[in-house]
Amino acid sequence: MPNPNSWTTKLTLLLASSLTVMSGATVSPSLPAMQQQFESAIADADLRTTLVKLVITLPALFIVIGSPIAGSIVDKFGRKPLLLITAILYGFAGSSGLFLESLPAILVGRAVLGLAVAGVMVSATTLIADYYSGPARAAFMGLQSGFMGLGGVVFLTLGGALAQQNWHYPFGIYLFAWPIALLVLAFIVEPERSDYRQPNMGSETDLTSQSTPVGVMVIVYGLTTLSQIAFYLIPVQLPFFLDSLVKALPSQSGMAIALCTLFSAIASVTYGKLKQRMEFVTFLPAIFGLMGIGYLLIGQSSTWLQVLAGLAIAGMGLGILMPNMSVWLSSAVPDTMRGRALGGLSTSMFLGQFLSPIVTQPLTKSMGLGGTYALVGGGLVIVALGFAIFKSQVRNLTRSRAT
Repeated sequence: MPNPNSWTTKLTLLLASSLTVMSGATVSPSLPAMQQQFESAIADADLRTTLVKLVITLPALFIVIGSPIAGSIVDKFGRKPLLLITAILYGFAGSSGLFLESLPAILVGRAVLGLAVAGVMVSATTLIADYYSGPARAAFMGLQSGFMGLGGVVFLTLGGALAQQNWHYPFGIYLFAWPIALLVLAFIVEPERSDYRQPNMGSETDLTSQSTPVGVMVIVYGLTTLSQIAFYLIPVQLPFFLDSLVKALPSQSGMAIALCTLFSAIASVTYGKLKQRMEFVTFLPAIFGLMGIGYLLIGQSSTWLQVLAGLAIAGMGLGILMPNMSVWLSSAVPDTMRGRALGGLSTSMFLGQFLSPIVTQPLTKSMGLGGTYALVGGGLVIVALGFAIFKSQVRNLTRSRAT
């Protein structure tokens, strides 16, 4: 019988969740130095820039591929075995960039890392959904997102400092997965099917329908993909934007991205209390409004501090986004398909991250990075206004039952 109220179990789940946020952005401050490093090996500047940016986005593609498989595995064979195996694989694949000197070889390591992240994210989030229900689930998933954000602050700041010494060094941060694997082995107990809804873990106010909630899934998956296309303008493009704007050092880029994750963490931690007074649909205008305002501010910035202000505002919207989507989906789907549904959420999230540079690259070429941030920000504000105006229609479409 798992004990979800044990602090060791909670800490293990939170630490495992933090691995997902460091999968891409941790090495983001190394990108400009990597671009210079491979200048002689890859003469074509556009190709070199694209391949270097794939160091950040390629894991997302393989998370997209691996998440549905991971969802099926956790539903059929269990949560803990997949979490343990993929945490170990995460350390091997993630740290490979410490020693590799070939960009194609580094990209292979990043692909394997993506498969590992898929397993970690789906199994950890499914365990949380198994252990908790109702307000307890909303509170813990908010805490999960907050912990991921705080982990991002530490990893990104450390990554920026290490990248200033050598672009290889931030890859060593991925070895953090191995101590977490030991914690998983010691403190995570595989829940029985009958344990998924224990009455002493909080009342289930969002009753699970035994039919597939198509409306909820379309809204959640679609908005998650859209938001991540916008979000990944930060880890992929911000170091280059700051370099052109103020000649920022790698440590400054890492601190800037870390500030976004810090404010994201603060907002995530408050989600559980906000959810007691707001329904899922009501969060949508706030999420996209904050992101849009933040991006508009970044787009018109002329100083590093102005960029930081925009990142802080956008981060608050991002912090509410993922716990809202995770709890909404977990509350709507039948127990027997929870792993696959959350696997689909991971697919949507990382599909958006992978598509981000592909979608935004034409914009950055024609409008510059500042213009791209401003245009995306304006689009997000329009989306927020749309949800504010048509909230009742969206509620009817999803048949949301929230307290």
